[in-house]
Amino acid sequence: MKEEDNPLFSDVLIVGAGFAGIYMLYRLREKGFSAAIIETGSGVGGTWYWNRYPGARCDVDNMFYSYSFDEKLDMEWNWSERYPTQTEILEYANHVVERYDLGAYIHLNSRVISARYLDDGPYWLLQVEDGRQFSSQFVVMATGCLSAANLPAFPGTETFSGRLYHTGHWPKEKIDFTGRRVGVVGTGSSGVQVIQEVAKVAQKLTVFQRTASYVVEAFNHRLTDEDRAYFKENHRELRSAAKETFGGFSNIANDQSALSVSLEECQQKFERAWQAGGNSLLVSFNDLVFSADANKLAQDFVRDKIRAIVKDKETLQKLIPHHTIGCKRLCLGTNYYETYNRQNVCLIQLDETGIQRVTPEGVIANGTEFELDDLILATGFDAMTGALAKINIEGRDGLKLRDAWAAGPRTYLGLMTHNFPNFFTVTGPGSPSVLSNMLPTIEHHVDWISECLCYLRESEVTVIEADLDAQDTWVEHGNQIAAGTLRYTCSSWYLGANVPGKPRVFMPYIGGMPAYRKICENVVSRGYEGFTLRA
Repeated sequence: MKEEDNPLFSDVLIVGAGFAGIYMLYRLREKGFSAAIIETGSGVGGTWYWNRYPGARCDVDNMFYSYSFDEKLDMEWNWSERYPTQTEILEYANHVVERYDLGAYIHLNSRVISARYLDDGPYWLLQVEDGRQFSSQFVVMATGCLSAANLPAFPGTETFSGRLYHTGHWPKEKIDFTGRRVGVVGTGSSGVQVIQEVAKVAQKLTVFQRTASYVVEAFNHRLTDEDRAYFKENHRELRSAAKETFGGFSNIANDQSALSVSLEECQQKFERAWQAGGNSLLVSFNDLVFSADANKLAQDFVRDKIRAIVKDKETLQKLIPHHTIGCKRLCLGTNYYETYNRQNVCLIQLDETGIQRVTPEGVIANGTEFELDDLILATGFDAMTGALAKINIEGRDGLKLRDAWAAGPRTYLGLMTHNFPNFFTVTGPGSPSVLSNMLPTIEHHVDWISECLCYLRESEVTVIEADLDAQDTWVEHGNQIAAGTLRYTCSSWYLGANVPGKPRVFMPYIGGMPAYRKICENVVSRGYEGFTLRA
C-alpha cells in the first residue's frame, strides 16, 4: 500500500508511547523512516502515565533508569531523588518527546483493537477504536511488560458504594484518603508503595494479603549537587559497567558463593547489601538463585530484619514470607514493615477463599465483613502478554496471536513470532525484559530492530519472519535455563500465576543481558540467522 492510498500510512507503526515507543520513534525517524505511534492514553509515558497512585516510584536508581542514547540529554537532566517518583519520571518522558520534536508523530487517545497482516502488500492494517485505520509495512509492539492491569473478578464489585481504584489505572486528579476507612488488596510492589502512603492519612487501613512479600529497604534520599556531578563526570564508565551486569543495574554482583564463607562473614555481606538498598541483596553472592541452601541464608536474613521491626506477634507471623527469595519480584519499601506498628493499620491474611465478595459497604473475607469507604486493588498486571492479548492480532492466513500463544508465548529472541511477518515486539516474552533494568533493555531492542530495518531497506528485502525451528529452539533453551534456577519454586507473575487461566510458562529469558546481547549480535553477524528474509 502506498502512502497516497492511505494518509495514515507509515513505513513503521509503533503501538504504545511508553519509553520503548518514544525511543523507537526517535530512532526510526533519525534513520529516515516514516514512523508514527498509536497510543491509548491522552499522554505519553506508558506505565508511568497510568500508575499515578500515592507512593508510585521507580525501584531502579534514577541515573540508570534513563536513556543513554544521547550524552547531551544525560548532561542536561537533573533528577531530584535516588528513586524518582511517578510524577518526575512522567516529566522526563514528556521532556524527551518535546526535546526531539516527536509529538507530531504520536496519535493519542487511540486504542488499537485489531492488527491484521495482508500478504499482498505486504502490509499491516491496524484498526483503532474510533474507526480509523492505519497501515504500515512493519509494526513494532511497544505495549510494555507491565501495562495491562490485572482486574480480579470479585463477586459484587459493581455494588460497592464507596470509591474503587486499581493502582494500574489511577485517576489523574489527586485522591485524598484523609480520615477514611481504606482497604488495599495486594502486597506486591504496587501494594507496598501505596500502603506506606495511605497509612499516613487514613482513619483505618485494612490490608488484605494473599502472600507475604520480601520487602527490602530502599534507603531513598534526595540527591545532592555532588551526587549529580559525580554521575555526569563518570557517566560513560558507570553505564558501561552496568551493561556488563546480569540485569543492567548499577550494583556489581559478588562472584562468590554464600556457602563458601563463614556465617558471620555471610551476614556481614548481607548487611552491607541491605544498607546499599535496592536489589543489592540478590547479587551479594553468586548462588542465591541456584542454591536452595544459599538462598535460605538470604531468606533468614530478611526474616530477622522483619522480626526486629514488627511489634505485634500475630501481625509479625503474617508478614514472614516462606517462599524462595527472588522467585517473586523483590519489593522495595520505605519503612514498610514499620507501617504495621501503626494503630490504624490492620493486616488480614486471606485464607484459601480469598476475597469472597464485595458488598455495598465493604469486603467479605475469611467470613467477616470489613466496612470500607475506599477499596484499592493493588492486584498487579497481566504481565508481558496481557496488553498484546487485548488486541485482535492476526498474522499469516488469519492466525491469531492469542491462538499461537495458547499454551504460552513462543517467540524467537523475544523479538518476533513465526507466522507474524514484519511484526516486532520490544522486550517481549523470551527476552530478559522484567528480569533486567528496563531502560537499557529497551534501548538494546530498539537499536536491534532499527538496524534490522535499515539492513532490510538496503538489501531491498520487504519481509522478515522468524523461522519455526529457530523459535522452538529458543523457547527450549529459555526453559532449560529457567529450570536450572530457583525461579520455578513459587507461583509468580513471571509464570503468569496471578492471572486465572493463563498458561504457566516462565516468560522472561533468564540468561542475563550480556549473554543475550551476544546472542543477538551473533544472529546478525550470521546474516540474521533464524529469520527468513525475502523480497
